[in-house]
Amino acid sequence: MAGALVKGLLASRAYDRDDIWIAEPLAPRRRALSRSFGVTTTTDNRAVVGGSSIVVLAVKPQVMDAVIGEIREAVRPSTLFVSIAAGVRLDRLERGLGAGARVVRVMPNTPALVGRGMTVAVGGRGASRQDVARSLRIFRAVGDAVAVEDEQILDAVTGLSGSGPAFVYAFAEALIDGGRHVGLEEGLATRLALRTVAGAAAMLTETRLSPAELRTMVTSPGGTTLAGLSHLDAQGFARVVQGAIAAATSRARELAGG
Repeated sequence: MAGALVKGLLASRAYDRDDIWIAEPLAPRRRALSRSFGVTTTTDNRAVVGGSSIVVLAVKPQVMDAVIGEIREAVRPSTLFVSIAAGVRLDRLERGLGAGARVVRVMPNTPALVGRGMTVAVGGRGASRQDVARSLRIFRAVGDAVAVEDEQILDAVTGLSGSGPAFVYAFAEALIDGGRHVGLEEGLATRLALRTVAGAAAMLTETRLSPAELRTMVTSPGGTTLAGLSHLDAQGFARVVQGAIAAATSRARELAGG
């Protein structure tokens, strides 16, 4: 995700190469980032924090406490911290970084890797509206981004947009398998399924019609689409998808609570 952000920020010209520093402990990854983006890389987290106005905490949740403990002495009142660590709540980040720390927590998703991400941000007690706006600017370089007021919403965001891409991939797999079962060669079934998913997504985002309106447009009375949709309804398709989002949201709450 950090690499996707750097790529997006440079491509959008939101920041110059000289504006971006990356702290990365693994030498091969550090060299790859330096070669790919031409940015400054280091192993020194404290140096990056001490010299930056915005710090993106793009680390795994299980190492967050260790990283915060390492950088705490370098935290300045003027520094804005933006965390993408799933399940790490604002109060935990603020306690670790010190009283009055300016923190914005965000939940991006993996399509950010191709510039089509969706990010939701919420500011902590010490973060201003301007801080939240600065965070949104970063993530709009890799897709869309919105702000919410209630941190509790991020668990549902995780269940829908964080986990949602995997549900779409599972649906695409099922489309491919369905094509194979009715006689299509795997390569053709794959090509048809992937273009169908991509085309349908484009229709949703570019026509400004609702999913229900678009579904109605391609569903003729007594036709093939209606036959397929009737089967999905009979199998509880909508209920199953809603249940998957509920399960992912519940797990997000468990992880945050733990």
